Amino acid sequence: MSQDQTVVEDTEHHLELRKLRLDDYEHVKELMNQVYASVGGAWPYKNFKAQVTTFPDGQICIEDKGEVVAFAISVIVDYEQFGDKHSYDEITGDAYLTTHDPNGDVLYGVEVIVSPDYRGLRLGRRLYEARKELCRNLNLKSIMAGGRIPNYGSYASEMTPYEYIEQVKSKDIYDPILTFQLSNGFEVKQVLHAYLPEDQDSHGYATLLQWHNIYYEPGNPKLFGGLKPSARIGCVQWQMRYFENVAEMLQQAEYFVDALSDYKCDVALFPEFFNAPLMGLSPSESSIDAIWHLATYTDEILTAMSHLAVSYNITIIAGSMPVVEDDELYNVSYICKRDGTIESQYKLHPTPHEKSDWIMKGGNSLRVFDTDFGKIGVLICYDVEFPELGRILSEQEMQILFVPFWTDTKNGYLRVRRCAQARAIENECYVVIAGSVGNLPKVDNVDIQYGQTAVFSPSDFAFPHDAIVSETTPNTEMTLIVDLDLEKLRRLQNEGSVRNYLDRRRDLYRVEWIGN
Repeated sequence: MSQDQTVVEDTEHHLELRKLRLDDYEHVKELMNQVYASVGGAWPYKNFKAQVTTFPDGQICIEDKGEVVAFAISVIVDYEQFGDKHSYDEITGDAYLTTHDPNGDVLYGVEVIVSPDYRGLRLGRRLYEARKELCRNLNLKSIMAGGRIPNYGSYASEMTPYEYIEQVKSKDIYDPILTFQLSNGFEVKQVLHAYLPEDQDSHGYATLLQWHNIYYEPGNPKLFGGLKPSARIGCVQWQMRYFENVAEMLQQAEYFVDALSDYKCDVALFPEFFNAPLMGLSPSESSIDAIWHLATYTDEILTAMSHLAVSYNITIIAGSMPVVEDDELYNVSYICKRDGTIESQYKLHPTPHEKSDWIMKGGNSLRVFDTDFGKIGVLICYDVEFPELGRILSEQEMQILFVPFWTDTKNGYLRVRRCAQARAIENECYVVIAGSVGNLPKVDNVDIQYGQTAVFSPSDFAFPHDAIVSETTPNTEMTLIVDLDLEKLRRLQNEGSVRNYLDRRRDLYRVEWIGN
């Protein structure tokens, strides 16, 4: 053998700590069947798939020469929503991890299993240390877990679970799980009753354990400008009328902004194409020429609306306006915040009329906007009829969906209204719709309007019985002002009679954005 050659010995073990993958299921299943033979054995694949896809970073394992020999499952939760009195199924979403909240404050330990053949290698400690590292890296307050006490069954006739725990703490009794957890820096916070009712060895009891992250850095509380628990929403049911010029139209817009600001509204929502009366100023009678001419006023109107937002201390969702970019026509809603910043949402689905008569293109992006009163989304009219968009926004924690619309007939309006109501119920959010009324006889193809502005809520006991917070008189120029309790949405997600967000079968289906 030459001096350049290296001898590689075939060691007994080759351990690697890594994230779990879907193709690890058979190994995980085998381990669970070994360890939990008396309490039902392994999860079905659908549970495992949901865990790995919902929170990939929280699912870790130790592999030895290609075989998973130990693993740990975790979830991030907003612990205040559950409190100390919870069951395993409640806080893990029946092991589907539907309770996962990326903005939560606690890493909850769902499961740790080590192969019986590897019990002497301290693999459990490695997994616990990896969890602690994850907790620190994510800047979470603590790790919480419900721990079985499998040796309690041998002492249940002699002592209460509280006495048993104290003796395990004093090392007078050994418990394979609790002794291990205590030695890894966890504290017993209290005893949980009926945590895992099927766990006969523990008589259904479990310990609620906590490990404190001493490196946790809470966000500095804001004395001013923090997020509000409620939002006052102002809507403008806009009367279409002829204007001589842009200044006259902006004067009418300022009238409504001033009125809503006087009532201390957080936001003012205008309808889609609220500036459409200016199409009557087009030198051409053609509808396509008129809409492209209308786009020439957008920059001026946007600048003025942003100025109004700052001056009147109110965020203005400026309905929507036509915009020409690279010789293409788009329909764009601008969010003019009261701090002076401007953001935009393009209409993704032009209607057949908009595509054929106006040669309008659809946008290619969708996002949630942060405001000082919560997370909001905007879908322009026809877009609300596509449930995938509301679902994507909901997954980004949208609380209020704003829908500026423009419909000419009642059946067109009812499509928007009923789809908006569906979005509120299925996504557990508020939906606000605002439209225009009146006539534009001098504008080709846009001479009539039908509209009724409304605010919809989820359908549960904490909300109006018909899930309609408020609505206007149809086809009459007016404003609508409502207060929306955002805390109700948080409670609904965990305590509602049905829980659309938590009960969603992420192991079977999902909606994904595949655009750029």
